[in-house]
Amino acid sequence: MSPEQPRRRGCLIVFAAPSGAGKTTIIHQVMERVDGLTFSISSTTRARRDGEVDGVDYDFLTGEEFAAALKTDDFLEHEEVHGQQYGTRISRVRPLLEQGKDVVFDLDVLGALQIKRLFPEALLIYIDVLSTDILRDRLRKRGRETESEIDLRLKRYEMERSKAQQFDVMLINDDLERTVQEVIGLIQRLRNGEKVVSSQGGKP
Repeated sequence: MSPEQPRRRGCLIVFAAPSGAGKTTIIHQVMERVDGLTFSISSTTRARRDGEVDGVDYDFLTGEEFAAALKTDDFLEHEEVHGQQYGTRISRVRPLLEQGKDVVFDLDVLGALQIKRLFPEALLIYIDVLSTDILRDRLRKRGRETESEIDLRLKRYEMERSKAQQFDVMLINDDLERTVQEVIGLIQRLRNGEKVVSSQGGKP
């Protein structure tokens, strides 16, 4: 009888992008098509949007609840974005990795880089667009932000884009299906232990 093989430890796959780049749609489509992916649910103090479900889209916490979790060092990463707190709790992620599950993260660039410092083997994917005009147009069409809020998001984009230099891969999302297929290929290579480089040129 052959000895039992040790359980494969899960991988961390971290996505970041400016608002309006299509990151959420890409993640949803990839997770529908690739088996064995588990989404890491972040905690946030922001208000729940229409259609969002507590414990599915986010863990929606009060400011006091978020502060209490910070005091117990239960956050793998956390960041204040547009006046609201966001974070990833260690108690949610560690059991998934130990079970051999590949965990997908949807984070801002600073949170993604915090993950990379703690887990150098994590795959960081930055989703971008060709211009700020495209971002502004997409944000207007989705109709969730005022013009002043859109201006704030585009101002933040300058910082986000500069941090993208530290990601493993940058993908320009000008064709959704092509970008989804590119991400699927990256995950397959990661699971095979291959060096992960984007066909769009690797790091920006």
